[in-house]
Amino acid sequence: MNNDIDQMHFLVLHIGEACCRENWNYKNICSPFTRIYYVTKGYAQIELPDKKQDLHPGLMYIIPAFTTHSYICHGEFCHYYIHIYNESDHDILEDWELPTEIRTENETLSYIRKLYKLCPGLELTQTDPQYYDNSPALTRNILKNKQRELYARVESRGIIYQLLAEFLHQAQPKTYVADERITRVLAYIRTHLNAKPDIKALAALSCLSKDHLIRIFKREMKMTPLCYINKKRMEKAQLRLVTELTPIKEIAYQLGFEDQAYFNRIFKKTTGLTPMNYRKAYHNQTL
Repeated sequence: MNNDIDQMHFLVLHIGEACCRENWNYKNICSPFTRIYYVTKGYAQIELPDKKQDLHPGLMYIIPAFTTHSYICHGEFCHYYIHIYNESDHDILEDWELPTEIRTENETLSYIRKLYKLCPGLELTQTDPQYYDNSPALTRNILKNKQRELYARVESRGIIYQLLAEFLHQAQPKTYVADERITRVLAYIRTHLNAKPDIKALAALSCLSKDHLIRIFKREMKMTPLCYINKKRMEKAQLRLVTELTPIKEIAYQLGFEDQAYFNRIFKKTTGLTPMNYRKAYHNQTL
């Protein structure tokens, strides 16, 4: 497991305060960034893959990146929302089972309000996920974030760390697999997503033959090494498509795909959209 906090380079994509009613009932949202909510008034629910989570005032909630979820709201519901992403090649939050709900410290709301003031102009302008904003939207937000005064960027990052620390304080390390040889392979894959898949090199790393590695990997992960590599590459591609204006061909190449057509096929199989349509469609997220 990676505990290197030097790989925590979080930026705020969106932050704001919202009061919703029956309009907060969007389905099957899956964002390539982490969402944090602090509820100030009312009641709602989030339907996660394994449970329905009640949302209550005074509590804070987190939805990790790439977690499919739906919102359920039948009355007034007010909250702060914070969307963050990690600029590092590996998001160490992936290594932890985070609690969805936590009771917060007394200062938490004041921290969030201070973060809101430190990040002007990053509010969402649309609430409907079917509305597709112009494609440079998130890129502009990242640019706004980085163009702020140094003190504001430093203080903002400190507040993000503080909020995440409250979840990490109650988190448990993820146990991906029982076999330590596969654990080493997983760690290598996740930090070398731009390299071409080399099963022989992974086999050498795990001190296994190529065929033996594939059998054990499939037993532990329910997929082949190549499928896992492509899964993690597609997650990175999704994030880059909505946070950068880098040409799709260049993103494919930087993730180890020399054939853009093959990259496009894998991406569409994973997300249901081509990279171009994904970029156009995903620049507006729900509150």
